[in-house]
Amino acid sequence: MTDGALEHVTPGMLLPPIDLPATDGGSVHLATLPGRSVLAVYPWTGRPGQPNPPDWDDIHGAHGSTPELEGFRDLCEDFAQHGTRIFGLSRQSSGYQQEVVERLRLPFPILSDAHGSFSEAFALPSFATDGEIYLKRLTLVVRDGAIEWVFYPVADPAGHAAEVLAWLKQEA
Repeated sequence: MTDGALEHVTPGMLLPPIDLPATDGGSVHLATLPGRSVLAVYPWTGRPGQPNPPDWDDIHGAHGSTPELEGFRDLCEDFAQHGTRIFGLSRQSSGYQQEVVERLRLPFPILSDAHGSFSEAFALPSFATDGEIYLKRLTLVVRDGAIEWVFYPVADPAGHAAEVLAWLKQEA
């Protein structure tokens, strides 16, 4: 069941012309990428031994970014067989995101929307704690610079990659 926070983002919408810094050292301009991409938007990834943001345990949907990213990692080759590249996206800086890419051995880049330009252009749903803004978990399937499908809300972060892959297989 959706909360209506993303009903304005629909298939066919063009992506904003924004370059996003990536953990591979480059930048990605999703609006001009040919073919199909999956953009897994997540709130935040913690680091071992460091505390979560205040009230994190009380925020519905806040937990689950690590198992979600691991799911996409584990199915990355299956996505590639369907001609689909994978990106993650959060409001954390690329420098911060680099740690999770290395720790989880992610074979795809994470994009940084630290300044909020991408999320603001789409008015993506978010929440705040301790003065910081975090994006709610969602996934955009993008084809040739336009939204092809939207997954929101994401109820099962650990199983979400399989859900997206099943959708891709159905669309093939």
